[in-house]
Amino acid sequence: MRGFTKGRYGARCAEGPADIAAAQGLRHLAFRKSAGCDSDRFDELCRHILIEEVKDGRLVACFRLLKLESGAAIGQSYSAQFYDLSALERFAGPMMEMGRFCLHPDVHDPDILRVAWGALTRLVDDEGVEMLFGCSSFEGTRAEPYGDAFAWIGARHLAPKRWLPRVKAPRVFRFAGDLRRKVDGRRAMLAMPPLLRSYLVMGGWVSDHAVVDADMNTLHVFTGLEIKAVPPVRARLLRAVAG
Repeated sequence: MRGFTKGRYGARCAEGPADIAAAQGLRHLAFRKSAGCDSDRFDELCRHILIEEVKDGRLVACFRLLKLESGAAIGQSYSAQFYDLSALERFAGPMMEMGRFCLHPDVHDPDILRVAWGALTRLVDDEGVEMLFGCSSFEGTRAEPYGDAFAWIGARHLAPKRWLPRVKAPRVFRFAGDLRRKVDGRRAMLAMPPLLRSYLVMGGWVSDHAVVDADMNTLHVFTGLEIKAVPPVRARLLRAVAG
């Protein structure tokens, strides 16, 4: 991907070990709330995208991408450790897993997420990707604070049956038990991570359960987005960001 700038921020691919180390450091700070290096075996398989402030090069967000030629290879993904994704093995087109998305905890600018999606849009268009997927993370391992959010997505945004991920992880929270509760839609949306909200407004869908990930101190849900489902108006806006 060619790097680009939009307003205060620029997006580019990591160019070497120093860039990847910077991303791993930001991930540790964002997910584990301390200085350190968050790394795993998937880092060597992925492309790493950095979002930086133009004026001083400060790293404000990052994520990594794993390209798969089709659903037949989905067992190689990070997400496959936690979900039974056998239904998605039938997906015929190219796929891309977005992982470890994080924002610097001291920065709260919605333009950062727009630039990140602009970078994703450019890669999707350049490489003919037909589905994006990954894990959307809620902070902490207790489901109670997210009751409205889980009930909302469980009632409105479940994956189509033909793609629905099944339970694989030993500890999960199933949404089905919360579907009859009265849901405050505004509170539900505010409780969701920004990345998940973005997926959903573009036509994305989720698994019917959240995985309890004690190592990362998160609850995460499998999230998918078929590119053909993105509303044309939103697709045009994203391409405008991507330039």
